[in-house]
Amino acid sequence: MSADIQAVILTVKLATVTMLALLLIATPIAWWLSTTDSRWKNSISAIVTLPIVLPPTVLGFYLLVLLGPEGPVGKLTTALGLDALVFSFAGLVIGSIIYSLPFAVQPIAIAFKAIDPKLFELGATLKASKWQRFWLIAIPLAKPGFITAAILSFAHTIGEFGVILMIGGNIPGETRVLSIAIYEHVEALEYERAHFLSAGLLCFSFFVLWITQRLKAKPISSGISK
Repeated sequence: MSADIQAVILTVKLATVTMLALLLIATPIAWWLSTTDSRWKNSISAIVTLPIVLPPTVLGFYLLVLLGPEGPVGKLTTALGLDALVFSFAGLVIGSIIYSLPFAVQPIAIAFKAIDPKLFELGATLKASKWQRFWLIAIPLAKPGFITAAILSFAHTIGEFGVILMIGGNIPGETRVLSIAIYEHVEALEYERAHFLSAGLLCFSFFVLWITQRLKAKPISSGISK
């Protein structure tokens, strides 16, 4: 198997694992942000959104410090007899989840906010519990938000570079993803191979944006039939 194909497979694997993990993590956060009146809402929202404006190398550096052998998480994994998280696939997953978190939380939170509150009131009159209203009303009606979150978090992970380079390095079969492979080809003046991989990512990115715009054009049905 060529190194580039291996990088493609590893990138898709990383993006898939990250996307699935983010859907689980982002859902309760998005629900809380879209329904709470807590004074901590703005602070939590800012923390969640921070990776959008924070340079990836800064985030990667602090993750390297946190997950490294001398960091708190690194010392914990060492004490438990586990492998180090830095320069490993598991470390890439952790970094990717943090880096792409806002791209999963925001679309889901927007979808939750767009749901007509009258539907929840109707569910309450039918004696549905809060849990039932969440699963039977909020989740189905927020489906476009979940689809958008899945697409954006997957695509954002595909294009990662700074965070990956800081905490993963360039280990073939373990941390050498597509963005690292392109950088490596450019450094080696292998422009033809870099162009091939870059063109593939360009087409993929355009397709993702096109799909996302189509989803945004479809309104979330939240009215009560009369």
